[in-house]
Amino acid sequence: MKSEPDVYGIHDLKREQTTLWDGIRNYQARNFMRTMAIGDRVFFYHSNCKPPGIVGLMEVCELNVVDPTQFDSSSKYHDAASKQDSPRWDCVRLRYLGEFKTMLSLDALKETYNPEELTVVRRGNRLSILPVSSAIATDLLKRLGPLQ
Repeated sequence: MKSEPDVYGIHDLKREQTTLWDGIRNYQARNFMRTMAIGDRVFFYHSNCKPPGIVGLMEVCELNVVDPTQFDSSSKYHDAASKQDSPRWDCVRLRYLGEFKTMLSLDALKETYNPEELTVVRRGNRLSILPVSSAIATDLLKRLGPLQ
C-alpha cells in the first residue's frame, strides 16, 4: 500500500498505531483491498518522494469499513454519487507493526524484480494498492531485515 509521506507516512501510523486506509477512489485498487483478510501483513510504501520505497509493515485488523470520506463534502475524496444506504467505497483498518531499519528503494526493487514478479516496478503503475505474492513477500522481508 502506497502513501505520500507528507500526506500520511509511516511516522504518522507509528504515532496513531492504527488507521483507516480511506480515500481510495480507483475500483481496481479498492477490489485489491477487498481481497485482504484479517491478519494479512501489508508493506507500507512511501511514494511521490525521493527516493520512493518500502519503509514499514502493517497488519490488517478490520475489514469492510465504510469509507467515511465519501460522505464528507469538505473532503477531497467526497463522492456525491455515493449514498449512505449503498456506499461505493469501503476501506480496511491497519495496525502498525514496525519500520524497517533501511528503506528498500524503488530503484533497488527494479534491480531485483521484474514487473511480472512485483507490480510496483511496472512502468506507469499508479495504483496505491497492489497484491504481492507470498514468495515475493518472503523474499522482500529477508531483504528488508528485522523491524525496528
